[in-house]
Amino acid sequence: MMPKRIQRKRIPGWRKPEGAVYVGRPTRFGNPFTIAPAASERGGPLDMWAVEHQGRTLGRWDDKTAARAEATDRYARWIREPEQAEQRRLFRALLHGRGLACWCPLPEPGQPDHCHAAVLIELVNAPEVR
Repeated sequence: MMPKRIQRKRIPGWRKPEGAVYVGRPTRFGNPFTIAPAASERGGPLDMWAVEHQGRTLGRWDDKTAARAEATDRYARWIREPEQAEQRRLFRALLHGRGLACWCPLPEPGQPDHCHAAVLIELVNAPEVR
């Protein structure tokens, strides 16, 4: 059975399941592509969502779900780049077979999972290619 993604919660009594690993932003596993409220290019209030990386805005979206999907897609492409091979090996060694916890909302049934933890679960549990 494939390990699953776990949504962290701020409710009394909630505990991360035994053996699960938190992979949020302050950890080495965090997604370097962030989303943040942003002003529209028309100069309006914070009515859009931006995807940012290393202090640069990469684009703006009208809703948070679309921005999260973009940040996840960018992470999926980035982590598979040849320059990240050593990081992938380390992540596999540390995360293989474990549940991964973060703050992203879980997807509705039948919807794609726009969370870098879902990318990590797939990546670290894929069969090794030699």
